Amino acid sequence: MRWLLGVSFGELMLKGKNRNTFINQTRRQILKALEDFQLGDNFVDSGKFFVEVNKDDFPEIIKKARMVFGLSYVYKTLQVEKDLDSIENGIKYLIEESNIKEEKTFKAFANRSDKKYPLNSMELAAKVGGFVLKNFENFKVDIKNPQVEVHVDIRKNAYLYLDKIPTIGGLPLGTGGKALLLLSGGIDSPVAGFEMASRGVEIACVHFHSYPFTSERAQYKAKRLAQKLSLYLGQIDYYQINLLNIYTAINKNCRPRYTTIIARRFMMRIADILADRYRIDGFVTGEALGQVASQTIQSISVVNDASKLPIFRPLINMDKKDIIEKGKMIDTYDISIEPFDDCCSFFAPDSPATKPRLSDILKEEEKLDIDSLVEDALATLEHVKIDIDNLD
Repeated sequence: MRWLLGVSFGELMLKGKNRNTFINQTRRQILKALEDFQLGDNFVDSGKFFVEVNKDDFPEIIKKARMVFGLSYVYKTLQVEKDLDSIENGIKYLIEESNIKEEKTFKAFANRSDKKYPLNSMELAAKVGGFVLKNFENFKVDIKNPQVEVHVDIRKNAYLYLDKIPTIGGLPLGTGGKALLLLSGGIDSPVAGFEMASRGVEIACVHFHSYPFTSERAQYKAKRLAQKLSLYLGQIDYYQINLLNIYTAINKNCRPRYTTIIARRFMMRIADILADRYRIDGFVTGEALGQVASQTIQSISVVNDASKLPIFRPLINMDKKDIIEKGKMIDTYDISIEPFDDCCSFFAPDSPATKPRLSDILKEEEKLDIDSLVEDALATLEHVKIDIDNLD
């Protein structure tokens, strides 16, 4: 017998000829997530991934593994020989080791990928169920809503586990290209970054600030949000740029109602340059349609015009309450609601345009030295790498 972390790949198994590429990428991500633990052998057996681990490390290993994109379930798994005696002894050990003393309902499940095995899945499940009933008086059968699931998985080897632990799902990081998240410091943008990452997109972050009009605490807040995301994304490239000169020029030369739209167009121009420098394929924002004045269809269209690359808005049709719930789930919400304004909030006009026309915006921008302002902003660029242990 030996203890393994078992992993089901979920959506990856639908990838046809690209399946092995996706699986290998996910294996690398799992092993990277578990690099601080003592690991033994790791291997794929008939479409599932297994890693030999120390039994005492399971609580922390499960926490880490279920945060890896590309998985559907993880299991605390016991590998045994495929004969029925070994399976029954293993199940007895597994249940005793779980220390379940109170009365529980259960159902036995069997999966037989090895079709040469003498018992089919239904026969094996019946054998296992009968064994559990005979040996554990506190276990009662419930085939509809069991409290405990007892699984036997017959592949090249036999694997036993109780219950399936759900993960965050999605596709493995890096299989969907790389995008730059415009991280504002609010509730929406970190959730948008997480949503895109769940589709295999590697995420870098850029935070635009206007220090000293906005505080250093606002910058630190954005970095802490990136650090929270790094729990799921691994190490993050984090860029920070000061837009104070741009906002000053807009306020001095342009109609106030267009401030937010023109500023966002500057952000996209700067993001385009960062994309060229750092091999980025697109951008991510936390915009949700109609949530604020700058997030109407007309405003979004005008902002799109300033970018050469696609701008992804994964929250575009979400209700605020759903975004908040997702923010709580990924543990960014409490940081997001801290009272340190970003530059968009600080310089927002009292009566913003909700249906801007591109022709009007272009006429306003003629009053600005766009190239010079972009160059000045890029001169303030700071680039750090952020992970769960390091903000700088």
